[in-house]
Amino acid sequence: MKKVAKFGGSSLASAEQFKKVGDIIHADEDRKYIVPSAPGKRFSNDTKVTDLLYSCYHTAEEEKDIRPVLNQIQERYNEIIRGLGLELSLDGEFQTIEKNIKGKAGIDYAASRGEYLNGIIMANYLGYEFIDAAEVIFFNEEGEFDSEKTQEILSQRLKNAENAVIPGFYGSRPDGTIETFSRGGSDITGSIVARALHARLYENWTDVSGFLVADPHIIKNPESITTITYRELRELSYMGATVLHEDAIFPVRQEGIPINIKNTNRPDDPGTMIVENTCHKPPYTITGIAGKQGFVAINIEKDMMNSEIGFGRKVLEAFERNGISFEHMPSGIDTLTVFVHQTEFEEKEQAVISDIHRLANPDSIDLEGDLALIAVVGRGMRGTRGTVGRIFSALAHAHINVKMIDQGSSELNIIIGVANDDFEAAIQAIYNIFVLVKL
Repeated sequence: MKKVAKFGGSSLASAEQFKKVGDIIHADEDRKYIVPSAPGKRFSNDTKVTDLLYSCYHTAEEEKDIRPVLNQIQERYNEIIRGLGLELSLDGEFQTIEKNIKGKAGIDYAASRGEYLNGIIMANYLGYEFIDAAEVIFFNEEGEFDSEKTQEILSQRLKNAENAVIPGFYGSRPDGTIETFSRGGSDITGSIVARALHARLYENWTDVSGFLVADPHIIKNPESITTITYRELRELSYMGATVLHEDAIFPVRQEGIPINIKNTNRPDDPGTMIVENTCHKPPYTITGIAGKQGFVAINIEKDMMNSEIGFGRKVLEAFERNGISFEHMPSGIDTLTVFVHQTEFEEKEQAVISDIHRLANPDSIDLEGDLALIAVVGRGMRGTRGTVGRIFSALAHAHINVKMIDQGSSELNIIIGVANDDFEAAIQAIYNIFVLVKL
C-alpha cells in the first residue's frame, strides 16, 4: 500500500527531530515517498529557516552583505548534518544560492531553498532518491498551478522511483523560474504527490495529534476529532481552524485518498482521519467549532423586499463595485443582512452605502460592527432534533446575545453571530453543551 508522508517544519527542525522522522519512516515499509518542509523553530524564540531566507533576499535587495544571514542558515543545516553523522557537504549548493540571490533570482527562489536543502539531507539520510520539485511540479506563466502537466510528468517520474524525497512548497514556471505555493505549501505538495501515485493514504505529520474539537487557546484540553469529512474540514478551515491548509484537500479529494494528521512527537497517537465520507457515527453531535472575529453587519430594510425581483443582486452589486466579498447573507421578509470583514469595509463604507441606496432604494440601512462569526460543524447534526435549541440554551445561560444564526440546507453547519467581546465565552458555552454535557 503506497503511502505519502509529509513532515512539517517542527518535525525537521533539528537532527534529533530528523531521527524521530527516520524511525517513523522505517517503521512502515509502505512510507516510500516523503515530502519535507524547511526546518522550523527549535525553540520558542528561534527563527524558521524560511524566514531567514526571506530576510536574506531582502538584504540583497538593499544591496547589503548577505553573508552573515547566509552563514547562519548554512550553520543550521550543518548542525543537522553533523547530528545525523552524514558525510554530506552543502558548500556547493550555498555557493549557487548566494550567486542567485545576489542576482535577484526572485523571492520565491530564495524561500524555496529551505525545502530544497532539507530534501537533499533527508534523501541522503534515508538513502532515497532526491527529486527536485522544480522538475515535477509546474505552474503556468501567470503563476497558477498547472495540475494536468504536473499529474502527467510527476506520475511518470514516480513510476521509476522505488522511493523518493520530493521537497514541498515550490515548483517551476515554463521559463524555469521558481514559484511557490501560498502558506501551507508543503501540505499542498504532499497532496499532489499522493494524487500522482494514486496512494492509499496521505500522512501529514506535524506537532499536534490531529484536529481538536475547538481551539486549545480558548478551550482547555479540548477533545480530539478521530474522523472528519472533507466537507466538515472545509467549513472549519474556512472559519479559522489551521491544522491543514484547505488548498491541500482538493488534489486528494479528487482521488478519494484519505489524509491522516499525525504527531511526529507522539507517533502512536491515532491522529485524525480526513475522509470523503464515512458511516462511523461521531462521538458527539458536533464535529468541531471554529470562528473569526472582526465582522460588520449591514442591515438593509425595505417593505415588500421579498416580492421585488433582483433586490438581492442589486445589493450585492454595491459590494462588488467596491471590491468587497461577503461572508454570509441571512434574510427575512423585509430585511436582508450582509456580513463582511470590518477592516475591508470601513474605508469604503460610505461608498457602499451610497451604492446600495442608488441601486436598491432601501427604506433604511443600519450598521453594526465588532461582530464575530462562529461555525458549529458536524455531520451528526443531520436529522438530530434540538441542535439549534441547545445552542440557544447554552448561549442564553452564558448571558450571550445572538446577533444572527444561519443554517445551510445540508444541516452540516450552523453559523452564529455574536459580539466580539462574547467570542470566547460563546465557544466555551457551545463546547460545554455538546461535549461536556452527556445526554
